[in-house]
Amino acid sequence: MENCIFCKIVKKEIPSKNIYENEKFLSFLDIYPVSHGHILIIPKKHIIWMQDSDDETISEIFKITKKLMLAIKKGLGCDYVQIAVSGNDIPHFHIHLIPRYKNDGLSEWPTKEYNSEEDKIEIVKKITDSII
Repeated sequence: MENCIFCKIVKKEIPSKNIYENEKFLSFLDIYPVSHGHILIIPKKHIIWMQDSDDETISEIFKITKKLMLAIKKGLGCDYVQIAVSGNDIPHFHIHLIPRYKNDGLSEWPTKEYNSEEDKIEIVKKITDSII
């Protein structure tokens, strides 16, 4: 996609601080990190949503994700690595790996409560009925 910033990074039209690269994937520092060492992993092929990826791409990117999570934890000495899968902020499937430290002051995901047990049952049914 010609206007996709990640595709431009893959084509080397925009510079990046690369962490890992192979023929199908690229990982680089996020330019607006949540914490130092926050990296992104993308498929080089333009795919907007993870669910639009083929199974091989999903399998391969998550193997790389694990490898890089271990490298971040070892290299930076963080307590854990938070993962987020995106495609909304930049319309190109990408995984965020964010080094985290206990008591780092970063907020966690906001949570909600269900109104009732019936609401939970309805949600479960909607999802399970849609499993292919």
